[in-house]
Amino acid sequence: MFPNLYFLVEYLTGAHVEFLKIVQTFGFFVAIAFMGAYWAFTQEFKRKEALGYIKSFKKTVTVGAKITTFKLASNAIFGFIIFYKIFDVALNFSAAVNDPQAFLLSTRGNLIGGILGAAGFAYWAYYENKKQVLPAPEKRTIDVHPYELMGSILLWAAIFGFAGAKLFNALENWDAFMKDPVGMLIGFSGLTFYGGLICGGAAVLYIANKHGVKPFTMLDIGAAGMMLSYGLGRIGCQMAGDGDWGIPNLKPKPSWFSWAPDWMWSFKYPHNVDQSDYDNHIPGCVGKYCNELRLPVYPTPFYETVVCLILFFILWKMRHRVKAPGVFFGIYMIMAGVERFFVELIRVNTKYVVAGVSFTQAEMISVIMVVGGSLLIYFGNKRFAKTGAVNA
Repeated sequence: MFPNLYFLVEYLTGAHVEFLKIVQTFGFFVAIAFMGAYWAFTQEFKRKEALGYIKSFKKTVTVGAKITTFKLASNAIFGFIIFYKIFDVALNFSAAVNDPQAFLLSTRGNLIGGILGAAGFAYWAYYENKKQVLPAPEKRTIDVHPYELMGSILLWAAIFGFAGAKLFNALENWDAFMKDPVGMLIGFSGLTFYGGLICGGAAVLYIANKHGVKPFTMLDIGAAGMMLSYGLGRIGCQMAGDGDWGIPNLKPKPSWFSWAPDWMWSFKYPHNVDQSDYDNHIPGCVGKYCNELRLPVYPTPFYETVVCLILFFILWKMRHRVKAPGVFFGIYMIMAGVERFFVELIRVNTKYVVAGVSFTQAEMISVIMVVGGSLLIYFGNKRFAKTGAVNA
């Protein structure tokens, strides 16, 4: 496993790039997942606008005005926070590497670095604004294309998605949450996909609707991108070994799977970042990441990566053929729900029992997604056949 990018680069190239120890592999692939979503969403925004499903909107801006005190202060605060941490990392690199999350999320930092960062960012904002100041500021009306909303959409999707993923994870693992509520809520591990999907999706729909993009149209725009993002994000789970793996698998590898490496069938996740109590120490290993699982398990993140990337390509190929608003997202819901339901059968998760029926939170939501997707397809096609409306 590769807890941070140092280990990954060392494995691939043999190079020892010390500063990469601060970059966690899981977080890196989460960033890659957001980049994938940004690309897919943008392409769909542009395609829908070209087809006339969504339209640009007018916005009044003031050109040539002096920068406000609020903007200067905002840049100064941002610069302070960034350099407050960067200087501290540079001066205390060993402590930062030992526990990057705790180090970065703590209040510790370098005051001198923060002050220099605040001054530098504030001056940069002032200098750039000064070049654009006019003797008499003008108000102008400009056209804004929907894809230009992507910056705001991804920012709020990330904030609400992270909060939702942490909340659902706490509900799913209530006993662990009660033992360490602060640790579970501020750490970057322990994220529940459906929580992020629901809360992040709600934020996206709100912003889009505010700018004239109807809910069903926005859902269709995001369907393929969400599948791509999920598949890319699961690469980080697999490579870091964050605890999101399957149940023990002691079965011999079947003959039909003989072509694949052994780790694709059953894997102990050596050097994982989870560091759970049930791990075994790797003989001869020295350092922080020296554990592996006692029993090999199904590498479910790898399976989900492969399946979800295949499903993304299927969705990307068929997106031109679906006209009725909401139907394309309904197809996504069924695909995502079925995929997650079946992987839950071999995945470690908290079980609930109601009326003698055992199920996980993800299995329950998967069923809801399949039913909801089916209803979207049925009523979406019915409404489209009656009205022919493409923007709903």
